[in-house]
Amino acid sequence: MQKRWITAVIFCLAVILILAAHLCGRTMAMPAFTFAEEKEVYLTFDDGPSTKVTGSILDTLQEKHVKATFFIVGERVSGREEVLRRIVAEGHTVGVHSETHRYDLIYSSDEAFREDVTACAGVIERCTGVFPHVYRFPGGGRHPSKEAILKELGYEIVWWNAVCGDEEIPNADAETLVTTALSTAANRAHVVLLLHDSASHMATAEALPAIIDHFLENHYTFKTF
Repeated sequence: MQKRWITAVIFCLAVILILAAHLCGRTMAMPAFTFAEEKEVYLTFDDGPSTKVTGSILDTLQEKHVKATFFIVGERVSGREEVLRRIVAEGHTVGVHSETHRYDLIYSSDEAFREDVTACAGVIERCTGVFPHVYRFPGGGRHPSKEAILKELGYEIVWWNAVCGDEEIPNADAETLVTTALSTAANRAHVVLLLHDSASHMATAEALPAIIDHFLENHYTFKTF
């Protein structure tokens, strides 16, 4: 009798262990349903075009198969028309940043602001055949009456939520710009990164490959406006 009892206990334990293993196996095999937001990054360049810096940036973007958005200063296009046409030909977005980049003129009145936007847009359209649909305020900030004008003119306003520091950190080298870009973009699923491509920003062009590689390695999708 005792032997039969021991056998029954062993059998029951074995059944329990098999069931437990089976249930654990099913749990492990169940799909993990995650609803993580797609990670995306917009590379945005202000204050160009310039010949050498913008050209170097375009070379990197072409090599990495990445598109970006360039906010143009109209009066800087003269003599660099081919650079601006290259931006458009290679599939990047061009937007209005201003005609003069002089705050005292741009923000002096609503009418002056409207004229500045229209002048820059006209330069872009005459040079490339493309009429811009995005705008970035020189200096950033909120400008309610100007925002209303842009809405009336059909522009989407683009701000930013991460910077590389090429304007904020005096004489920053490429390594510093990479570190700053990654730290200010950290833990964001949606990144709009502010960079500059005017003539004084060669360090930005030098930092760009490492910045792009970081986002690629972290499975970000590159987008334009």
